[in-house]
Amino acid sequence: MTAAATGGGRIRAYFEFVAAVCYYFVARSVAHRAAQGVAGPAWAPLINQAMLVFLLLVGYAAFGAWVDRQSKPVNAQGLTRRPGWTTEAGLGLATGWAIALLCVLPMLIGGGIAIVLDLRASAWGWFLADTAFFVLLALGEEIAFRGFGFQRFVDSVGSIGAAIGYAAFYAIMQAMLPGANHASIAVAILLSFVLSTAYLRSRALWVSWGINFGWKASRALVFGLAVSGVNSHSPVIQGDPMGPFWLTGGGFGLDGSWITFAVLLLAWPIVYRITRELDFRYNAPVLVPGGIPVDLDAAARQQHEAAMGAAEPAAPALVQILPVATPPPLPAPPTGNQSPDSN
Repeated sequence: MTAAATGGGRIRAYFEFVAAVCYYFVARSVAHRAAQGVAGPAWAPLINQAMLVFLLLVGYAAFGAWVDRQSKPVNAQGLTRRPGWTTEAGLGLATGWAIALLCVLPMLIGGGIAIVLDLRASAWGWFLADTAFFVLLALGEEIAFRGFGFQRFVDSVGSIGAAIGYAAFYAIMQAMLPGANHASIAVAILLSFVLSTAYLRSRALWVSWGINFGWKASRALVFGLAVSGVNSHSPVIQGDPMGPFWLTGGGFGLDGSWITFAVLLLAWPIVYRITRELDFRYNAPVLVPGGIPVDLDAAARQQHEAAMGAAEPAAPALVQILPVATPPPLPAPPTGNQSPDSN
């Protein structure tokens, strides 16, 4: 978890966060009106999500390039195609699928799901279109709730404060949907915490996007269940859950069931655990050199001389250039048997 920025940077980051939230509502309104004008009711949801993703990417990239002088503003939003990004997305997708499966299994045991299949070719064509819809829906949510605005809020109030603030923001948006209840608000808050944890641990949107897409698409496309009160996303499979409301969420779907809240509560530490390598790789502090160059050897030598005193220089060694002359041998001394006058 990173700390908040200080001084003017924190204040500027806060105003950028406010501008990002306001722009989100403007882009959402423009995308909705444009989709209604250029497409019919069947294609409008897909066109709406595609236009919203485009407007968010372009708008937030303009914010980043103009205000923060970002050289690659799209990558800075968390969409950098770094080594292993597809593996990160796959990790999130598997996690989202597992969360959905753990929510569906108690429903199957406690009541069941009445499924109606439509295997016509036209239904499979719309199945692909609905898959693209969920891809764009999850991507748009991650850009809006974990992208530029969330990052500027982190710079202003810190990671924990930003996670709490955006969890409340996401819960308010979910509470405005028809059929929302207390359970759906609690699920929205906890889901936001899970997704924010995935982003903060990886510093990219790939894991959180995978979780979001896997959680929503698997329920609708594989089990035919309602997603946030809408049960018309899968033309191939239509599921009608049976069981108590706290288990199925009723017409609102698993987004409004307390069993989902319990599963997400268990999934939160798991997401924290499976992203430990990404956290170590992308959240480790970067040591940036500063100041002026220092000769550490000279500084150590100077400190040693100050403590021990300067050593006197040793006398230069003599260098022998010519060989030393050998003196002639001395004459032998006279012996005792010879007299001085013998010669």
